[in-house]
Amino acid sequence: MKSAGRVAVVGAGIVGAAIARALTSDGFRVTVIDSRPIGSGATAAGMGHIPVMDDSEAQFALCRYSQSLWDELADRLPASVEFDRCGTLWVATDDEEMAEVHRKKQFYDERGLEARVLDSKQVAEAEPNLRAGLAGGLVIPRDQVIYPPCAAQFLLDEAVAGGAEVKIGTPVQAIDGRSVTLATGKKIEADAVVNAAGWQAVALTPGLVVRPRKGHLVITDRYPGYLHHQVLELGYLKSAHGSDHDSVAFNVQPRRTGQLLVGSSRQFDVSDPKVDNHILKRMIDRAVEYMPGIAVLSAIRVWTGFRAATPDSLPVIGPHPEIDGLFLATGHEGLGITTSLGTAALISAHLTGQDAAIDPTPYLPSRLMGGVAVHHHE
Repeated sequence: MKSAGRVAVVGAGIVGAAIARALTSDGFRVTVIDSRPIGSGATAAGMGHIPVMDDSEAQFALCRYSQSLWDELADRLPASVEFDRCGTLWVATDDEEMAEVHRKKQFYDERGLEARVLDSKQVAEAEPNLRAGLAGGLVIPRDQVIYPPCAAQFLLDEAVAGGAEVKIGTPVQAIDGRSVTLATGKKIEADAVVNAAGWQAVALTPGLVVRPRKGHLVITDRYPGYLHHQVLELGYLKSAHGSDHDSVAFNVQPRRTGQLLVGSSRQFDVSDPKVDNHILKRMIDRAVEYMPGIAVLSAIRVWTGFRAATPDSLPVIGPHPEIDGLFLATGHEGLGITTSLGTAALISAHLTGQDAAIDPTPYLPSRLMGGVAVHHHE
């Protein structure tokens, strides 16, 4: 599709905001539509961690590309986004997990990504509030943290500055590849439509294999200097993806404000957004196992959210295999903040017909929906 075409983006979370920004910079006329405030869905339920994950080659490629785009943007981000290159510290409890540390190190080394192995003493020096006796860890120094709702607002503000129109408080009833039908019955005509509605994308695009996955977050009062890296247990890798069972893992993040953001939990097939006290207790207990002092810190807020998950733990990015003009950008689960900029670049490449910076094939909707993908239309 040629630039200056009209594109409707459904969803004003960080993924939709990033897509709107990318498309306006490529000369498209963009309208962003959402029933809720900007960044108030999965974006507000994300930790804002921007790591390079290594569950698969495709995940690594998208994360690394996206992180490089955040790097390029870093100097322009307002203070409200709280951009912090604090790095990630993966901690190991025993020899088996240290073997995983060395495997990860080799994986990153082979792909030119800086990573450093720490022994038990170095872990204690890096994060004195961790419990004594951990076997070691792996530091990924260039990993980043942002505050997602303000990041989404910044990206959308940039889109608006480029000419995009934003319609908030506007429920969508139906979409196809050429129009968005609002709940009022009004139609917004377009040359292409992007469904970036997170886990709710399924309601607008039947046949999309995406499920909601509930997560809890806790934020503490301010304790400056308490934590220096985003710290995760190696067990996070086992609990975060590929399981239908409720799971918790130690995952704690330092905020620029001096607060600590504590995760993480994952639940499938739960529709109630209320805090689940049983899961919350499991999550906090897990955090205390690794960082005992957390038990006496003051929590000021607990909340939940739903993230869009796919069966293969990769997002759905690209053209609908059967509906010309309809593009999908969902299924990011816990990596939507991380990969929002890369997702936007891939969508833009599909719409312009330009070559993408990374291979778009692993993320195509056709892998989960069948049919033959239509890469772009004129």
